[in-house]
Amino acid sequence: MKTQKFLKLGLLFLLSTLVFGLLAGLQYVVPGIGRDVFSFEKLRPLHVSSAVFWILTAAMGGVMTFLSEERKTDLQTHVLVKAQYFIFLLSFVAILLSYCFGVFGGREYWEFHPYFSVLIVLGWLLFIVNYFRNVKSIKNQPVYVWMWSTGLIFFLFTYLESNFWWVIPKLNNNLIHDMTVQWKSYGSLVGSWNLLIYGSSIYLMDKISGNKKYSHSNIAFMLYGLGLFNLMFNWGHHIYTLPTASHIKHIAYLVSMTELFILGRIIYTWGKSLTEAKKIKHIFPARLLFAADAWVFANLGLAILMSIPVFNVFMHGTHVIVGHTMGTTIGINTMLLLAYAYEVFKPKLENKKFQFAYALTNTALVVFFLSLIFAGFSKSYIQYHNPQIAYTDLIEKIRPFFYAFYVAGATLTVGFIMLIYPLLVVKKN
Repeated sequence: MKTQKFLKLGLLFLLSTLVFGLLAGLQYVVPGIGRDVFSFEKLRPLHVSSAVFWILTAAMGGVMTFLSEERKTDLQTHVLVKAQYFIFLLSFVAILLSYCFGVFGGREYWEFHPYFSVLIVLGWLLFIVNYFRNVKSIKNQPVYVWMWSTGLIFFLFTYLESNFWWVIPKLNNNLIHDMTVQWKSYGSLVGSWNLLIYGSSIYLMDKISGNKKYSHSNIAFMLYGLGLFNLMFNWGHHIYTLPTASHIKHIAYLVSMTELFILGRIIYTWGKSLTEAKKIKHIFPARLLFAADAWVFANLGLAILMSIPVFNVFMHGTHVIVGHTMGTTIGINTMLLLAYAYEVFKPKLENKKFQFAYALTNTALVVFFLSLIFAGFSKSYIQYHNPQIAYTDLIEKIRPFFYAFYVAGATLTVGFIMLIYPLLVVKKN
């Protein structure tokens, strides 16, 4: 079993993300459809958890593949790496099955029963052990080694923090404390896996360019420093509406958009420096990296608006936030991880077929992204001018945006399946 198994497992979770998202989106268009079989309360965590599992498993695949390439050996033959793989496989599949049977833990995003957290912590500890068994020191290492090393440690720390409510009664019995710790830890978790993803992306850019110019550059280490600072502090913009210390919110406002800007500049500068020969040789991953770069700047613009407290009050809790989350998760993280997967598997795919799937996916994502933003702003506008409006009437007024959202989502699913299928069927020695 090769370390690429982590990437293929992640791609399967990406497929389940698309399927569950499509089913959940249908309930926006046809309210109540399938409620007796799969209610929205089940489909939402199935969709969200699948997306998180895709990101985590594919990020692991990127790191483990790098270690395997550097050591020039198949790490999967080691019993601890096998244990890591099967613990995550079994726990993630069991979590999705538990949702199907209506077993929930009550948390936002991590909605599974807290007992599953024990397996996730165990698997992550094995990931840390397997990583540092092969990376003995971070001294004089390229920036992606620093990113992976700190991302691994901080993910474990913040994941444990997100489960404090389970063992500390003071949190469980105080809504403000509970929401603060919950939103804070989730914001930091995103920052932690972003370090894993961005590290893999810089490693990929070095690999395509044939040198380590970017991984040793000052701007790459600036991205690392900002990424680390972000995961520690930028979660503050999630809690503008909670009565927490004002200095936390001010720090969050200053740092929340800097990380994306630096990442975008790195990819843009790298793209300009590539020769046509290298672009053609690595054409598929290069195009996916360029797509991620475009989505970096689209989400950066929205993030700037979201980080302004007066706008955040009107945007928080609306479909604008969903649009930002989807734009970041799909447009940036998924494109970056797919770029890495295309470089690892090197599928035999006609350029025309890839171009069609690529264009279809990104065009659909633009419509998908904008329909959610317009739905969110419309909802806020209507509620502001007519605060007494019934919720059902409000939803009816913005339903046309949901139609556009669903058609775009279905098209997006088709495009992604066309991109994913060649990766799943390729035979990798």
